[in-house]
Amino acid sequence: QLVESGGGLVQPGGSLRLSCAASGVILDYYAIGWFRQAPGKEREAVSCISSSDASEYYADSVKGRFTISRDSVKGALYLQMNSLKPEDTAVYYCAADLVWHDTVQAMCFQLGKTFTSWGQGTQVTVSS
Repeated sequence: QLVESGGGLVQPGGSLRLSCAASGVILDYYAIGWFRQAPGKEREAVSCISSSDASEYYADSVKGRFTISRDSVKGALYLQMNSLKPEDTAVYYCAADLVWHDTVQAMCFQLGKTFTSWGQGTQVTVSS
């Protein structure tokens, strides 16, 4: 079970840190990642960590601003979001599954397709 938290209302340029508490999942063995869905849009991959080599994927729109990390001891996944923009406004979800692929980007996209146990997500609103 995955439970997201940490969202909120923030001004443009601000920061938020999202957390995902994972129960029953050994994060080191799973492909894990963050996804988001804005109103009227499809869910998209934001950032993922590969289970095979811990390589990271970031969507072009968040590169240099967002940082994904995990704490396997605590069973938690994080997304540090800096320099937030209004276009980052969305519901953010975490996902974890046994997915492998030859590239971390492909793995991330596959994770988004195969994962079915989406939680409630956490709302991030960037507005002045």
